Amino acid sequence: MPSRFHGRIAAAVSLALLITGLAGVPTASASPADPAPAQAASLPALPSTGKGRDCPQLRLADHWYGDNAALIQKAIDERGRCSWPHGRAPRIKPYAVFDWDNTVIKNDISDQTIFWLIRNDKILQPPDRDWRNTSRYMTDAGAAALRTACGPLARPGKPLPTSTNLACADEILSVRKTQKTTGGDPVFAGANLRQMQPMYAWVGQILQGYTSAQVRKMAAMARDEALRAPIGATQQVGSSTQVAWIRYYPEIRDLIRTLKRAGIEPWVVSASPKEFADVWGPGVGIDSAHTLGIVQLTKRGKLTGHLKGCGGHPDGSDAIMTYIDGKRCFINQEILGIKGPRALQSQAAPLRPVVAGGDATTDISMLKDATGAHVVLNRNQPELMCVAYDNADGRWAVNPMFIEPLPKKQGLYPCSTTAYTDADGDPGPVRRADGSIIPDQEDLVFAPA
Repeated sequence: MPSRFHGRIAAAVSLALLITGLAGVPTASASPADPAPAQAASLPALPSTGKGRDCPQLRLADHWYGDNAALIQKAIDERGRCSWPHGRAPRIKPYAVFDWDNTVIKNDISDQTIFWLIRNDKILQPPDRDWRNTSRYMTDAGAAALRTACGPLARPGKPLPTSTNLACADEILSVRKTQKTTGGDPVFAGANLRQMQPMYAWVGQILQGYTSAQVRKMAAMARDEALRAPIGATQQVGSSTQVAWIRYYPEIRDLIRTLKRAGIEPWVVSASPKEFADVWGPGVGIDSAHTLGIVQLTKRGKLTGHLKGCGGHPDGSDAIMTYIDGKRCFINQEILGIKGPRALQSQAAPLRPVVAGGDATTDISMLKDATGAHVVLNRNQPELMCVAYDNADGRWAVNPMFIEPLPKKQGLYPCSTTAYTDADGDPGPVRRADGSIIPDQEDLVFAPA
């Protein structure tokens, strides 16, 4: 992250908090409106600058569903450079945040990278052959299954022969894909599931012993293979068949370019390891200085498996990552310079992103924080879709995926009963900012029949 940007934002944050008197106080969301279909919501009643025609315009606006492009363009017009008094950037420069997997691209870079690692014998035997060294949340059953399948195959720190040993490959893949052993036992337990998803963090933690540069090199090789593979291609990983391809969404690339031209700084906020996201970001014009992801600490230049902290969690505690409330925390900490527990809180409106984009519940806190447009690609993720279709502030832009969109979900999203998952993993109703329960929602934005 450029130090001059960080310094400017940090100073502006202090000024904004002083002016608003909101230092240390969570900012309330806009008063919720009655539930309304996302595509039927009217555009937010923002003051018009009269300069919309002079602002950078989305070139692929006609690719978006319904009024989504108009809603996004209005946010760009109102907060971009063409609305700045005398052409000068505000002290708090506007910015946007985007999830990566299935938001900027179709499919998942952590999946493709771990598939490549397995097929190319790049996963190292953990210290003492004890897989509990790869995650503080690993259960005894998970560690035992991995040791049984992989323990005899290599010395600690040496590559496992996962390209040929299907039992080891399948056990590792089962952890990644199902969070269970091949025998059906849970692999992780004990995490705060509003701040940490152990399965996501584990993809990077099993790379301890490598340098960040080595991980980026391997991620780049996985990227190149996935981009070369035809849409719909599959690959053999262990004894299973897995997706083999990824594509950038032209519409999201266009949106990011338009934001940059308008002076709204785009950032990637991914629940994949930062090294993976670093090598994919340049494909949409976002460099590693504007990429947030799961960050491991290093010792003598090598990854340790321990994670950078946020929100009062110390470095190495491994208790928080860029997941749900953790995404908000790292945005506040790394972009705005807000430290300690206050980084977990929603900030005053001038400090929050103008546009946020995501596709899953992992993105919901940062999506809620957006002040101009909440851009959602519909993957039928219950909590997220409950909030998006409730459309409390009229600024939720729900869109089918641009490649292989899903059909209409059958039945209603169980918003009033079980769509929310709390920190302990227990289900419950999804609530608005005022505590009221969102009623069950119909899926309204989907692929045409």
